[in-house]
Amino acid sequence: MSTSTTHTVVDSPLGGLTATAEGGALTGLYFPRHRGMPSVESLGTRTDEGFEEVRRQLAEYFAGRRTRFELPLAPRGEEFQQRVWRLLREIPYGRTRSYGELAQELGDPSLARAVGAANGRNPLSVIVPCHRVVGADGRLTGYAGGLGRKRFLLELEAPVPAAAGRLF
Repeated sequence: MSTSTTHTVVDSPLGGLTATAEGGALTGLYFPRHRGMPSVESLGTRTDEGFEEVRRQLAEYFAGRRTRFELPLAPRGEEFQQRVWRLLREIPYGRTRSYGELAQELGDPSLARAVGAANGRNPLSVIVPCHRVVGADGRLTGYAGGLGRKRFLLELEAPVPAAAGRLF
C-alpha cells in the first residue's frame, strides 16, 4: 500500500510556507522560492486536512509562544543527513551553533563542510532549526530561504533582556 504525499500552504510572517506530509508525518516545510524545493508535481494533492497541528504550532512559534515543535517528522535523506538534522533539533531555542561545533559533536571536526551541506538540504525549515547554524565567527552564512529570513528567525528567538519588560 503506497502512502500519498499531500501539501498545504501555511501563512507566516515570512510568506506562505509549503508544508508536505506523508502518512501523517511532516516531510517538508519550504519558503517561497526556497533553494532546493521539490517540484510542484512531487508535492502531491493540496489539502488543508491533516495540517491543523502544523498550522497551530507554527502560529504559536511566530507569536513567540512556542520554543520547540512537537510534530511527527519524516524527512527524507541519507544517514549522515539524518544525523545532522537530529543534532539541529537539539540546538536550544535562542542559541546558535557553528558548523564546526556540530562536526565536533558528530565526533570529527573535519566534517564541518559535510555538516554545512547536510544543513543546506534540511527539508524541514523552521521546524528543524537549521537557521540556528552560523559561521565559526558568528556571522550568518547561507540559508535556503535567504539570509533575510534567517536573520528574522534568529531575531524572533533572541532573548529579551529582563530590563526591557520593566517600566522603571
